[in-house]
Amino acid sequence: MKKKSLFDTFFFFLNSLFAALLLLSFLLPYISPKSFSLFAVISLFVPVLFIVNFLFLIYWILKLKKQLVISALVLIIGWFISSPFYKFSDTTETEGENLKIMSYNVRMFNYYKWNKDEHLAQKTVDFINHKNPDILAIQEFYASPEIHFKYLYQYIKTKSKNNKFGLAIYSKYPIVNSGSLDFKNSGNNIIYADILKNKDTLRVYNVHLESLSINTNKEYFGEKNNEKLLGRFETVFKKQALQVERFLAHEKSWKGKEIVLGDFNNTAYSWVYRKIKSNKKDAFVEAGEGFGKTFNYSFPMRIDFILTSSDIQVNQFTTFDEKFSDHFPIQASLQLN
Repeated sequence: MKKKSLFDTFFFFLNSLFAALLLLSFLLPYISPKSFSLFAVISLFVPVLFIVNFLFLIYWILKLKKQLVISALVLIIGWFISSPFYKFSDTTETEGENLKIMSYNVRMFNYYKWNKDEHLAQKTVDFINHKNPDILAIQEFYASPEIHFKYLYQYIKTKSKNNKFGLAIYSKYPIVNSGSLDFKNSGNNIIYADILKNKDTLRVYNVHLESLSINTNKEYFGEKNNEKLLGRFETVFKKQALQVERFLAHEKSWKGKEIVLGDFNNTAYSWVYRKIKSNKKDAFVEAGEGFGKTFNYSFPMRIDFILTSSDIQVNQFTTFDEKFSDHFPIQASLQLN
């Protein structure tokens, strides 16, 4: 019997380790970060675990080795029980009026000059006006007199009169009610607007959960070392859990059609996502394609979402590739009835 080479033995050990981590990640949506916040950090790297296990699978297939079974089995389990890592095109064309919804974290319209392009804010506005969504939700909004959108109705909530940063909802249809959850000790927030569309009153939540503050241009994402980075992530995930609980308590009072969108600062493999998505459709899962990457980073992170009530049909979903921010804008075409 031919023995495995030392390299293959070590390679299989690594394969087993990454397969075990991916398998473990399937439990993440069921464990609150308040209990095991450090464990929740894995949710950010689930896309990497999928990619690595797929590469292991290809390696063993090419070598015609039975070791391919371990990654194949974990990937198959993930296909059936986890949010899709890659989505094949599934666009639905139906008769009737569609409602276009866009969500976009605009990074304060380049207020802090992270990009040297002096016209970036206007390019962002021009892009949105050109796409012309019926309802627009913006995270990391900056209330500048130079920002103009083509909408009759709007609800903008900044942190204070002096602090012009916050969230915004724009609509072509009347906003009959609006409000804010006003998170304490946080620069982030959730706002909502009840929008009258024909005979339907549609509640739209614009969500911006506690930020990870990832600086992709610096070592350890801007921290001194990995220990400090993990400590920061633990704090963030605990805050996110409390914010989600606040949202869920508020959401219970609404019994009509609903859209929840925004920047969750967490992935589709997290407790945060599972809780918010409960009894809802994910527009990307329903009608998107590709990796659905919404954060401009080296591996595909999908942290921006459009979720709808189960009685709303999703006909189309698009992730745009414009790099006017560190996030990519997303848009869905919905049919209310």
